[in-house]
Amino acid sequence: MSINKTDLIQKAKKILSNNLRAGFTIPTDGLYPFQWNWDSGFVSIGLSNYDIDAAFSEIRSLVSGQWENGMVPHIIFHSQNETTYFPNWDFWDAAVNPGAPHNPKTSGITQPPVLGFVLEWIFNNHPNSQKVFGFVKEMYPKIVGSHRFWYQYRDPHEEGLVFIYHPWESGRDNSPLWDDALNTIDLDRAKLPIYKRRDTTIADASERPTSKQYDQYVYLMLLGKKHGYDGQGIVEESEFLIQDSLINAVLIRSNESLIKLGKILGEDVGQLQEWQQQSISSYGTKLWNEELEMYTGYDLRHEKQLPYREIGGLTPLFANIPSAEKALKIKSYLETLVNNNYLLVPSFDVEHKLYDPKRYWRGPVWPQMNWMIYNGLNRYGYTDLATIVKENLLELVSRYGFYEYFDAQKQILDTNHGGYGGDKFSWTASSVIDLILSE
Repeated sequence: MSINKTDLIQKAKKILSNNLRAGFTIPTDGLYPFQWNWDSGFVSIGLSNYDIDAAFSEIRSLVSGQWENGMVPHIIFHSQNETTYFPNWDFWDAAVNPGAPHNPKTSGITQPPVLGFVLEWIFNNHPNSQKVFGFVKEMYPKIVGSHRFWYQYRDPHEEGLVFIYHPWESGRDNSPLWDDALNTIDLDRAKLPIYKRRDTTIADASERPTSKQYDQYVYLMLLGKKHGYDGQGIVEESEFLIQDSLINAVLIRSNESLIKLGKILGEDVGQLQEWQQQSISSYGTKLWNEELEMYTGYDLRHEKQLPYREIGGLTPLFANIPSAEKALKIKSYLETLVNNNYLLVPSFDVEHKLYDPKRYWRGPVWPQMNWMIYNGLNRYGYTDLATIVKENLLELVSRYGFYEYFDAQKQILDTNHGGYGGDKFSWTASSVIDLILSE
């Protein structure tokens, strides 16, 4: 298929423009009406290629919701009048933590800590701009503060690996990775309040998390609220306590960026370097699975690895974590997928019984993940495979539009529909822009 990259960029810019609100972008109209944490990070990378002021505004708007403990929440509710989303700001009731801002309202959990490498990306796109230098200097302490939150509140054993206590924090909400831990929750005893989902009234229910999974999400959300969203009680009580491969790889990648930027700014980076050294060491020893030949997560509550091949296990490439030998094994896994007629990169093991080509994080290709893996493969010199990752995504977008996620089965390319979730999606647009303009 011939891909018109000029046309794709024009369409992507229009999507970002249409999704713009008062200084920030929503992921897509209807399904996600507020500002999401890691979405905005990727959006700002795309914007920095052609509208640096919009990129600044995106990040400033996001950190306006930062808590006193340093956490950057996963949702910023800039409008309290929007009622089409659940759980909304009032259900979260973040004010149970005295350090949560009164305005804007926020959720009580966070998401993958992308802002460190985002800040470096913006700087590298404009290395000689004093305006960009000033922005980096302004944001730097706020983002370091967000890393401090992770190491202070989410690393109970001080081993350099941080945990999540809600699947939404991982960014990969309904991945099969979480099934076993979630299923230890006794929903019969949970006494959940009555609530009404909104997502399945907008998107196809077959492409979304199940009702049982949503009950589990609400349970963990209420557990977090019970403990003020950052208390030691979460560590003691939560059935779901996971050292996630993606979260920790992104944290390590963002540490790397903050260390580089800190040296340019003349900041003391000693604490960042200590965190980084410990995190890389623990990641390599605790999260590598020799049988799978891939990195995976670790269940802290039940003290075991999560033995699945999935997209998070590929992100250490982006953080320069694997040795050359381990990187080669990950490369071989991706090459096997190509040889078996899959588009890169499916979010879960296509040979596993839990693989689902349409349902959210249980199989489909996700644009922002392709962006990270493309850049990770290039770090290791695997440029041919990186090009396949990029071109697969561009072909999917060219055929189906700027969807939230896509089918990874190559045989669907001749069908009418292989794009799922929200349409005209912001991080799809921004990923396409940066992948094309970075050539």
